[in-house]
Amino acid sequence: MIFHILNGDSLAHTFAQSSIPGELIICREALIDGPVQANSLDTFWGIRASYIAQAYGGHRDQYYQKVVSEMDKMLRLPKDAEICLWFEDDLFCQTNMWFLLSLLGEEWQGGRIRRVFPVMDASVDHWRGFGASDPALLAQSFAQRVPFESNDLDLGIKLWEAYRSGNFERLLALSQLPSPCFRHLPEVCQAQVDRFPIKGQLGRPEQLIADILQHTPKDFNVVFAAFGQKAGVYGFGDTQVKGIYERVLGMEELI
Repeated sequence: MIFHILNGDSLAHTFAQSSIPGELIICREALIDGPVQANSLDTFWGIRASYIAQAYGGHRDQYYQKVVSEMDKMLRLPKDAEICLWFEDDLFCQTNMWFLLSLLGEEWQGGRIRRVFPVMDASVDHWRGFGASDPALLAQSFAQRVPFESNDLDLGIKLWEAYRSGNFERLLALSQLPSPCFRHLPEVCQAQVDRFPIKGQLGRPEQLIADILQHTPKDFNVVFAAFGQKAGVYGFGDTQVKGIYERVLGMEELI
Protein backbone atom coordinates (compact mmCIF):
# COMPACT_ATOMS: atom_id res chain seq x y z
CA MET A 1 0.00 0.00 0.00
CA ILE A 2 1.24 3.47 -0.88
CA PHE A 3 0.69 6.43 1.43
CA HIS A 4 1.30 9.97 0.22
CA ILE A 5 2.16 12.62 2.80
CA LEU A 6 1.41 16.03 1.32
CA ASN A 7 2.64 19.31 2.75
CA GLY A 8 -0.64 21.20 3.03
CA ASP A 9 -4.14 21.00 1.62
CA SER A 10 -3.54 23.00 -1.57
CA LEU A 11 -1.60 20.16 -3.21
CA ALA A 12 -4.33 17.68 -2.24
CA HIS A 13 -6.81 19.39 -4.59
CA THR A 14 -4.59 18.89 -7.65
CA PHE A 15 -3.55 15.44 -6.47
CA ALA A 16 -7.20 14.33 -6.35
CA GLN A 17 -7.47 15.05 -10.08
CA SER A 18 -4.64 12.64 -10.88
CA SER A 19 -4.74 8.86 -11.20
CA ILE A 20 -1.87 8.26 -8.77
CA PRO A 21 -2.73 5.27 -6.53
CA GLY A 22 -2.60 5.38 -2.74
CA GLU A 23 -4.02 7.12 0.30
CA LEU A 24 -3.38 10.69 1.43
CA ILE A 25 -2.10 12.07 4.72
CA ILE A 26 -1.91 15.85 5.05
CA CYS A 27 0.83 17.60 7.01
CA ARG A 28 -0.75 20.85 8.22
CA GLU A 29 2.10 22.08 10.40
CA ALA A 30 4.26 25.19 10.01
CA LEU A 31 7.34 24.27 12.02
CA ILE A 32 9.21 27.21 10.53
CA ASP A 33 7.27 29.27 13.05
CA GLY A 34 7.14 28.99 16.84
CA PRO A 35 8.64 26.70 19.50
CA VAL A 36 9.80 23.21 18.51
CA GLN A 37 11.64 21.95 21.60
CA ALA A 38 10.00 19.37 23.88
CA ASN A 39 10.99 16.33 25.93
CA SER A 40 8.25 14.09 24.54
CA LEU A 41 5.92 13.95 21.58
CA ASP A 42 2.84 14.57 23.74
CA THR A 43 4.48 17.67 25.21
CA PHE A 44 5.48 18.77 21.71
CA TRP A 45 1.88 18.57 20.49
CA GLY A 46 0.71 20.56 23.51
CA ILE A 47 3.29 23.29 22.96
CA ARG A 48 2.46 23.50 19.26
CA ALA A 49 -1.30 23.50 19.89
CA SER A 50 -0.98 26.45 22.27
CA TYR A 51 1.28 28.37 19.91
CA ILE A 52 -0.79 27.79 16.77
CA ALA A 53 -4.00 28.75 18.58
CA GLN A 54 -2.42 31.99 19.75
CA ALA A 55 -0.56 32.90 16.56
CA TYR A 56 -3.05 31.77 13.94
CA GLY A 57 -6.33 31.96 15.85
CA GLY A 58 -8.72 29.18 16.78
CA HIS A 59 -8.66 26.67 19.62
CA ARG A 60 -6.19 24.04 20.77
CA ASP A 61 -8.73 21.31 20.01
CA GLN A 62 -8.67 22.28 16.34
CA TYR A 63 -4.93 21.62 16.23
CA TYR A 64 -5.42 18.11 17.54
CA GLN A 65 -8.29 17.48 15.13
CA LYS A 66 -6.58 18.82 12.00
CA VAL A 67 -2.87 18.32 12.64
CA VAL A 68 -2.22 15.64 15.25
CA SER A 69 -4.89 13.30 13.86
CA GLU A 70 -3.06 13.23 10.51
CA MET A 71 0.30 12.66 12.18
CA ASP A 72 -1.20 9.77 14.15
CA LYS A 73 -2.18 8.12 10.86
CA MET A 74 1.44 8.22 9.78
CA LEU A 75 2.65 6.70 13.04
CA ARG A 76 0.23 3.78 12.61
CA LEU A 77 1.16 2.84 9.04
CA PRO A 78 1.79 -0.85 8.32
CA LYS A 79 5.47 -1.71 8.13
CA ASP A 80 5.16 -2.95 4.55
CA ALA A 81 3.83 0.42 3.38
CA GLU A 82 5.58 2.71 0.93
CA ILE A 83 5.62 6.31 2.16
CA CYS A 84 5.93 9.09 -0.39
CA LEU A 85 6.89 12.51 0.96
CA TRP A 86 5.60 15.26 -1.35
CA PHE A 87 7.60 18.20 -0.04
CA GLU A 88 9.13 21.17 -1.79
CA ASP A 89 12.69 22.42 -1.38
CA ASP A 90 12.07 25.66 0.55
CA LEU A 91 12.77 26.06 4.26
CA PHE A 92 9.08 25.95 5.25
CA CYS A 93 8.58 22.55 3.63
CA GLN A 94 11.97 21.19 4.60
CA THR A 95 11.54 21.79 8.33
CA ASN A 96 8.25 19.89 8.18
CA MET A 97 9.87 17.05 6.24
CA TRP A 98 12.84 16.81 8.60
CA PHE A 99 10.41 16.52 11.49
CA LEU A 100 8.43 13.75 9.80
CA LEU A 101 11.63 11.82 9.11
CA SER A 102 12.50 12.08 12.80
CA LEU A 103 9.05 10.73 13.69
CA LEU A 104 9.35 7.81 11.30
CA GLY A 105 12.78 7.03 12.70
CA GLU A 106 15.43 4.58 11.64
CA GLU A 107 13.05 1.60 11.62
CA TRP A 108 11.85 2.78 8.20
CA GLN A 109 15.23 2.19 6.56
CA GLY A 110 15.45 0.20 3.37
CA GLY A 111 14.04 2.58 0.79
CA ARG A 112 10.40 2.34 1.87
CA ILE A 113 10.29 6.12 2.26
CA ARG A 114 10.45 8.03 -1.01
CA ARG A 115 11.01 11.71 -1.73
CA VAL A 116 8.81 13.12 -4.47
CA PHE A 117 10.29 16.24 -6.06
CA PRO A 118 8.38 18.82 -8.10
CA VAL A 119 8.94 18.47 -11.84
CA MET A 120 9.08 21.83 -13.57
CA ASP A 121 10.49 23.63 -16.56
CA ALA A 122 13.90 25.22 -16.10
CA SER A 123 12.35 28.65 -16.74
CA VAL A 124 10.08 28.35 -13.69
CA ASP A 125 11.27 29.57 -10.28
CA HIS A 126 12.18 26.31 -8.55
CA TRP A 127 10.93 27.64 -5.20
CA ARG A 128 7.37 27.55 -6.58
CA GLY A 129 7.48 23.80 -6.13
CA PHE A 130 4.23 21.95 -6.74
CA GLY A 131 2.40 25.24 -7.18
CA ALA A 132 3.31 25.03 -10.87
CA SER A 133 2.17 21.40 -11.25
CA ASP A 134 -0.91 20.02 -12.97
CA PRO A 135 -2.06 16.38 -12.57
CA ALA A 136 0.19 15.25 -15.45
CA LEU A 137 3.27 16.81 -13.84
CA LEU A 138 2.35 15.24 -10.51
CA ALA A 139 2.31 11.85 -12.23
CA GLN A 140 5.80 12.54 -13.59
CA SER A 141 6.98 13.53 -10.12
CA PHE A 142 5.60 10.30 -8.67
CA ALA A 143 7.27 8.19 -11.36
CA GLN A 144 10.63 9.80 -10.54
CA ARG A 145 10.41 9.41 -6.74
CA VAL A 146 13.72 8.83 -4.96
CA PRO A 147 14.19 6.28 -2.14
CA PHE A 148 15.60 7.32 1.21
CA GLU A 149 18.49 4.98 1.92
CA SER A 150 19.76 4.69 5.50
CA ASN A 151 22.26 7.55 5.16
CA ASP A 152 19.61 9.83 3.64
CA LEU A 153 17.16 9.08 6.44
CA ASP A 154 19.90 9.64 9.01
CA LEU A 155 20.70 13.01 7.45
CA GLY A 156 17.07 14.09 7.66
CA ILE A 157 16.87 13.12 11.33
CA LYS A 158 20.09 14.99 12.11
CA LEU A 159 18.89 18.07 10.23
CA TRP A 160 15.79 18.15 12.43
CA GLU A 161 17.85 17.81 15.60
CA ALA A 162 20.14 20.67 14.54
CA TYR A 163 17.17 22.81 13.54
CA ARG A 164 15.12 22.30 16.69
CA SER A 165 18.13 22.84 18.97
CA GLY A 166 19.22 25.98 17.12
CA ASN A 167 22.66 24.53 16.42
CA PHE A 168 23.52 26.63 13.39
CA GLU A 169 27.08 25.35 13.06
CA ARG A 170 25.82 21.78 12.96
CA LEU A 171 23.03 22.69 10.53
CA LEU A 172 25.45 24.28 8.07
CA ALA A 173 27.85 21.35 8.34
CA LEU A 174 25.06 18.87 7.60
CA SER A 175 23.94 20.94 4.62
CA GLN A 176 27.22 20.11 2.88
CA LEU A 177 26.57 16.36 2.91
CA PRO A 178 25.47 15.04 -0.50
CA SER A 179 22.14 13.23 -0.75
CA PRO A 180 19.79 12.57 -3.68
CA CYS A 181 16.84 13.14 -1.32
CA PHE A 182 17.64 16.79 -0.60
CA ARG A 183 18.17 19.69 -2.97
CA HIS A 184 19.55 23.19 -2.31
CA LEU A 185 20.41 22.25 1.29
CA PRO A 186 23.28 24.77 1.68
CA GLU A 187 21.05 27.63 0.53
CA VAL A 188 18.11 26.47 2.65
CA CYS A 189 20.13 26.02 5.84
CA GLN A 190 21.91 29.33 5.35
CA ALA A 191 18.51 30.99 4.99
CA GLN A 192 17.56 29.61 8.42
CA VAL A 193 20.75 30.99 9.99
CA ASP A 194 20.14 34.36 8.32
CA ARG A 195 16.75 34.72 10.02
CA PHE A 196 18.50 35.61 13.25
CA PRO A 197 20.09 39.05 13.67
CA ILE A 198 23.75 39.50 14.55
CA LYS A 199 25.15 42.50 16.47
CA GLY A 200 22.02 44.60 16.29
CA GLN A 201 21.36 43.99 12.60
CA LEU A 202 18.00 42.87 11.28
CA GLY A 203 17.44 39.26 10.32
CA ARG A 204 17.40 38.63 6.57
CA PRO A 205 13.57 38.49 6.23
CA GLU A 206 13.14 41.72 8.22
CA GLN A 207 15.85 43.46 6.21
CA LEU A 208 14.24 42.37 2.95
CA ILE A 209 10.86 43.72 4.06
CA ALA A 210 12.49 46.99 5.14
CA ASP A 211 14.20 47.29 1.75
CA ILE A 212 10.96 46.53 -0.09
CA LEU A 213 9.08 49.17 1.90
CA GLN A 214 11.61 51.79 0.82
CA HIS A 215 10.63 51.29 -2.82
CA THR A 216 6.97 50.24 -2.75
CA PRO A 217 3.70 51.38 -1.18
CA LYS A 218 2.92 50.02 2.28
CA ASP A 219 0.37 47.68 0.78
CA PHE A 220 0.77 44.20 2.23
CA ASN A 221 -0.22 42.37 -0.96
CA VAL A 222 2.46 44.25 -2.89
CA VAL A 223 5.05 43.58 -0.18
CA PHE A 224 4.09 39.90 0.05
CA ALA A 225 4.51 39.40 -3.71
CA ALA A 226 7.87 41.19 -3.72
CA PHE A 227 9.11 39.15 -0.76
CA GLY A 228 8.18 35.91 -2.52
CA GLN A 229 10.16 36.95 -5.59
CA LYS A 230 13.24 37.91 -3.58
CA ALA A 231 13.18 35.21 -0.89
CA GLY A 232 11.37 32.17 -2.23
CA VAL A 233 13.87 30.02 -0.35
CA TYR A 234 11.87 30.63 2.83
CA GLY A 235 8.55 29.41 1.44
CA PHE A 236 6.72 31.74 3.83
CA GLY A 237 2.97 32.06 3.49
CA ASP A 238 1.05 35.27 4.04
CA THR A 239 0.77 34.61 7.79
CA GLN A 240 4.54 34.47 8.29
CA VAL A 241 5.25 37.46 6.04
CA LYS A 242 2.45 39.49 7.66
CA GLY A 243 4.07 39.03 11.07
CA ILE A 244 7.45 40.23 9.76
CA TYR A 245 5.79 43.11 7.89
CA GLU A 246 4.02 44.34 11.02
CA ARG A 247 7.21 44.11 13.09
CA VAL A 248 9.13 46.16 10.53
CA LEU A 249 6.37 48.78 10.38
CA GLY A 250 6.46 48.95 14.16
CA MET A 251 10.21 49.56 14.07
CA GLU A 252 9.73 52.41 11.59
CA GLU A 253 7.19 54.05 13.87
CA LEU A 254 9.74 54.04 16.71
CA ILE A 255 12.40 55.76 14.62
